[in-house]
Amino acid sequence: MLYAFAFEQVGVVVSDLYFLNPHPVHGQESPERGARLELRVFESGELPGSIYSARPITIGRPLWRVDLLQDADAAPNTFDRTHHHRDIVGWEPGPRTFVQELSHDPVGWLTDRLTDISSLLHETGIAPHDIPAADADSLRAAAPEIVDTVRRVLDRVWAGELGRPEADGDSGAVTTVRTGWL
Repeated sequence: MLYAFAFEQVGVVVSDLYFLNPHPVHGQESPERGARLELRVFESGELPGSIYSARPITIGRPLWRVDLLQDADAAPNTFDRTHHHRDIVGWEPGPRTFVQELSHDPVGWLTDRLTDISSLLHETGIAPHDIPAADADSLRAAAPEIVDTVRRVLDRVWAGELGRPEADGDSGAVTTVRTGWL
């Protein structure tokens, strides 16, 4: 499932996520699941037909990413693999940045970042011109709704509705290493 909050030039996308052995390193060999939020560049295209035609919308490159993930077999809300990516080059994220506050209170940490855009820009190195002032204000105002959406996605992941691997119907074997829109 994908949720999008678009402003003039940037926006936020939220989705459930499942990885099978995303980074087989000590302590993280098992699958992980949860929710991903990305700050993205958005573009509203010109109408391709009449004034009644659907408008093309492009969700472009990511500027920042937060992964509210945990071991797929752990009890809900452990957030043992929750992290963010401070820098993204093109479409590739930089290394995972683990922050104690993020793992301890992911929703509170996320709320702080979405309501304090200046700190987010400073922390991630996003150029101020990448987020127009009007979009920063809109993002700040929409933060409660965005965070509520993240909570609902996580609730559905913990209920087993989202963030699940795809499986071969006959054998029950997992057939993908990643599911989710983001």
